Formats: sequence, structure tokens, C-alpha cells
Amino acid sequence: MEPPPEPEGPGVHRGFICASFNQDTTSLSVGTQTGYRLFSVTAVDKLDCIHEGVECPDVCIVERLFSSSLVVVVSLSMPRRMNVYHFKKGTEICNYSYTNNILSVRLNRQRLVVCLEESIYIHNIKDMKLLKTLLNTPTNPTGLCALSVNHSNSYLAYPGSATIGEITVYDANNLSSVTLIQAHDSPLAALAFNASGSKLASASEKGTVIRVFSIPEGQRLFEFRRGMKRYVSISSLSFSADAQFLCASSNTETVHIFKLEQHSPRSQEEESPTWSAYVGKMFTAASTYLPAQVSDMMHQDRAFATVRLNTYGLKNVCALATVQKLPRLLVASSDGNLYIYNVDPQDGGECVLVQKHMLFDSSDETAEMKEDEKPDEVAPPTGGQSYAATVALPSSPLSSATLTGYSEDGGAHKGDVIPEHELAEAPVCLDDENEFPPVTPE
Repeated sequence: MEPPPEPEGPGVHRGFICASFNQDTTSLSVGTQTGYRLFSVTAVDKLDCIHEGVECPDVCIVERLFSSSLVVVVSLSMPRRMNVYHFKKGTEICNYSYTNNILSVRLNRQRLVVCLEESIYIHNIKDMKLLKTLLNTPTNPTGLCALSVNHSNSYLAYPGSATIGEITVYDANNLSSVTLIQAHDSPLAALAFNASGSKLASASEKGTVIRVFSIPEGQRLFEFRRGMKRYVSISSLSFSADAQFLCASSNTETVHIFKLEQHSPRSQEEESPTWSAYVGKMFTAASTYLPAQVSDMMHQDRAFATVRLNTYGLKNVCALATVQKLPRLLVASSDGNLYIYNVDPQDGGECVLVQKHMLFDSSDETAEMKEDEKPDEVAPPTGGQSYAATVALPSSPLSSATLTGYSEDGGAHKGDVIPEHELAEAPVCLDDENEFPPVTPE
């Protein structure tokens, strides 16, 4: 398995590699060719860069834990190694190396999950101990998985099949299987939990239908139709904090927002009779005699609101958030910009762009152009360094102030471990933030 490719194509910013929002959508993390950047997204008119990490270049995965100082980083140069940093202190908490490339990382206040192509590793985030290795999982070349941000349940969802849209739901707290959901006919492309972990949204590789299931039961609650004319690649799904809305972005120019509301048949009957209501009743009655696929299509809801991006074919990540007390849609695009839209929670419709922020300033472009203009001073060795040799580079040596490392069955090997001073009062002590575990339940 080769490392995740850098975004390419017209319109893609030269320095952009990846982007992700934190668990409560107050922060945006961006992986770049020079390292990573953390932004605060709590205001509309300004975008504050709160940290720029340069510990390693070509960051393909960067995940921040809520508003804490803990950030997880994976680099294209060492795709099998996960580094955990305390970015405010500028120190590395620990690192782990795995038997294959790391494709995704998910975390909440209780668990840290690392997804490889055919295995998943579950760590206790308080001391980074490896608790469970899920071996021989169905081939998952994109590292698709979702972890509930609600640490009281820590549900984990990942593909249960490589050929159909089957979802395995796993309890990462109790380390036990929960349920298996037959979600789609085609392989899965996107998964997302709501904030409480009581709902799970999914989309298949076709990208035409998005479904929402109850967790842990696995019952289908909602079904939304994104479109019929063409298959698309859905890149992200995200619930609003209250789970009333769900947004979906893809490789097209449209972002869809769906409203999760149950339609009451009684309320429809009590409305004044109209021609459209009569036709609706006729369709409902006829659907009982039609083939299942046609009947399902007639009961699928369409988008409540939409956004038309000025880019097409670019990878982006979307999130619904309340910013300055109003509902907004945030879209971080590989063109190097963050777009903020107003969302009308009552009437929906076309969302209005209210702000566009550059994730890179002009000096970044200038530096990259100068770098490209430099002649190659040292010729690479004949044949170049092999990929195997690259990922086998040794970890930094253990210092005398650290505890002895260990390895677990299943292929995760501990490198630099947590320094003793971090363990003085509690494992992985980030005393500058209240967001880090343990937290007192309300």
C-alpha cells in the first residue's frame, strides 16, 4: 500500500495535503508540505492561526483533540509512524510505529483509534496503551472509519465488507462488537456519528443515497437522495451539534444539507386538501405496489439547503457549526481556502457565502516558488532510496528520562514513550486545558 497521495489537479493549493475539523468544530487542522497548522474557527470575520508545527514535513494526517494541546500527526515521509505532540509545550508525548501505512486516526477523550488497510488499533488515550487490535478487517484502502466523540460510549464504525456497504459497529470502551448494518449495495465511501453517538450516517461509492441509522440498534431512521443523474465521490459527512442537520460534500460543486425530521402522516391529512396533497397520497398508495427500488426512491427526502462552490473536482471537508450564535456551514477546500456560509434553519434554500479565509498567505507561495527554482545541488543515489528503506528509518533514541517501551501483538511497536514527568500526576497530563481527559460528567 503506497502512502496517501497528495492532492493534485488544477486549483489545488501547492502546499495543501489534508484538513480536518476537531470534535466540536472549534478548530481546523491543516497538513502542509512544511508541517501542519491549527486554526481557531470560532469567529466569522477572522481566522487565527494558533499554532504552526514544523516537527516533520509533508503531514498527511493531523488530528487535534477538542481544544486541548494534544495533536496527532502522520507524515508522508514516515507513513507507518504516528507522533503524538503537546504542541503548546513543543514536546513529543509518544510515538508508535505500525506494520503498514497509517490511513486514518480518530480520537475522543477516552480512545485513540489507528486504521490501517486491513487492521485497526485501539489505544487508551490516557496512557496510550494498546488495548485491542482488530486484525484481518475487510480491505479498507482509504482507512474509512468513524469514532463517536462521546467518550461515554466510544462507538467505532468501519466497513464490514469490501464489496458491499456493510457497516461494523464496535464498542471501543468495552472492546466488543455491537451490531452489523446492511447499509448499501455498493462499498462504503463515508461514515459519521452525531455528537452523542446515537446516530450514524453513511454513503456508498455511488454517492446517490445517504442513510442515517440509530445506534446501537442499527435501525434505519432517514434516507436522503443526493442526486440521480451521476455518481459522485462523497468526501465528508457531518452532523450539526443538535443532530437536526446533516451535510455532505463531494467532488462536485454542490454541498448538500439535509434536515432530519420525521414526517407525520396525521399532520398531512389535517392540512387543507390541495392538488399536490392529493397527488402525494396517490403516490404513497401506489408505492406499495411498485418494485422496492422505486418505492424507496419515492420516500427519500431531498436536500433542505445547498451550497454552490466555485470549484469543481477538488477534495474538501465540510462541517456544520454554530459560530457567533448562528448556524454556519464551514468548507475547508484543497484550493487553500476556508469558506463560511450562513444556513437558514427555517427555510433552507441556497446558503449565502459570508466569508472566505486563506489558509496560506502570499509568503508561502513565494517561498514555494523559490524552492522550485533552486537547482538540484545533490544528485540522488542511483536507483533512489526504496520505499521499504524509507519507512524503516529508526525512531529517535529513547532518553534516560523515559520509561521502557513495549510491543503488543498485532504489529504496533512503541517508540519514544511518555516521559516520567508527564506521568507524575496522571498519564498524558495536559494541565493547560480542561478539555483533556479525564473530564467530570455533567
